[in-house]
Amino acid sequence: MIENILAFLLVFGIIVVVHEFGHFYFAKRAGILVREFAIGFGPKLFHHRKGETTYTIRMLPVGGYVRMAGYEEEADLRPGMAVRLTLDDKEKVEKIDIQGTEESVDSVPVEVTSFDLENQMFLTGRVGTDTEERTFEVNRDALLVEKDGTILQVAPKDRQFQSASLLQRMMTNFAGPLNNFILAILAFTLLAFVQGGVRSDEAKFGDIEENTPAARADVETGDKVLAIDGENVDSWNEMVMVIQDNPGQELTFKIEDEKGNIYEENMVPMSAEQNGKTLGRIGITAFMDDSLSAKLTYGFTNTFFIISRIFALLASFFTGGFSVDMLGGPVAIYATTEAVVQAGTIGLISWLGFLSVNLGIMNLLPIPALDGGKLLLNIIEGVRGKPISQEKEGYITLIGALFLVILMLIVTWNDIQTFF
Repeated sequence: MIENILAFLLVFGIIVVVHEFGHFYFAKRAGILVREFAIGFGPKLFHHRKGETTYTIRMLPVGGYVRMAGYEEEADLRPGMAVRLTLDDKEKVEKIDIQGTEESVDSVPVEVTSFDLENQMFLTGRVGTDTEERTFEVNRDALLVEKDGTILQVAPKDRQFQSASLLQRMMTNFAGPLNNFILAILAFTLLAFVQGGVRSDEAKFGDIEENTPAARADVETGDKVLAIDGENVDSWNEMVMVIQDNPGQELTFKIEDEKGNIYEENMVPMSAEQNGKTLGRIGITAFMDDSLSAKLTYGFTNTFFIISRIFALLASFFTGGFSVDMLGGPVAIYATTEAVVQAGTIGLISWLGFLSVNLGIMNLLPIPALDGGKLLLNIIEGVRGKPISQEKEGYITLIGALFLVILMLIVTWNDIQTFF
């Protein structure tokens, strides 16, 4: 149980960190102030501030986010709030404590009446019991302590998301899914090295089991089947289907060895029970291509193969055959992780790559609140020559978020029905 939970958190955590790091890296390159790099949602369990960014781990391990200035809702500072200001030796504000708990010689209790932390960089309020207002100049890199204790940096206008160029904003939005695809490529490449090669799609003999039809025949590892009973065989799967469909029936195999010699062998597949069905087998495994080129290219080919299968599934939404039952949520992911753990390191690496591709594609869907929806808004801005108003964008994002919540509830309910 604990092993399964740890494996789930490890795999999901790696995928989320890599995804969010993509947004983080390109935002920093664009000069956007990244206030928080969060793993998980909900109440904060841990936080550490380094440079301009606060790194947090939150209670619900179901995702994460990068909080960019001007992109998400700003800190909860409002007129009428009682805060404490920490001043530097020039009487400029270097920290605003919304909690009001910062008490020191340089700490000043203030009831906020107005402020501008984007352009003019000031805060006005009544100090202590004074009735007269006082205006404080705020440093461009002043800190802001939120109600939950998270320490953020104030963001002048030129450090906010919308101040970056359109191309920079598009790259920042696309970088998360891009990183997921890169992670998948690396994971599948590592998998190829760990398992000693890549399973060939050709109809080649791999390992040969003892006391089986293949062992009794004069065949060797690496030999390639060209035809069975006069019918051409073009792939491993095609060969397996013919063998499985003919238990106890003599088959004539036309074979080419690694030297190019062609010969024939007769074999009678032995019967084996599988899921209540009687299938034929001759005692071979798929051939493993252990060449360096096969290992290095496997990460790319398998990632693109999974992407194509996901797009085929999404296309069925329009062509028919799609069902919400095809989707899986956190419960399904955990249940599959439990099975994958039994497969050991190879299973976990494969699962990591598969999930990373899925997360990348899912985030590119043109749904508001997802990276794909944000990219769509960027494209619309490029066509119109001006961005959609923040108010309209907020409404669009809210609709997208509600859609995702409803979809997640449906998927989770399906998971519960399936696994419990």
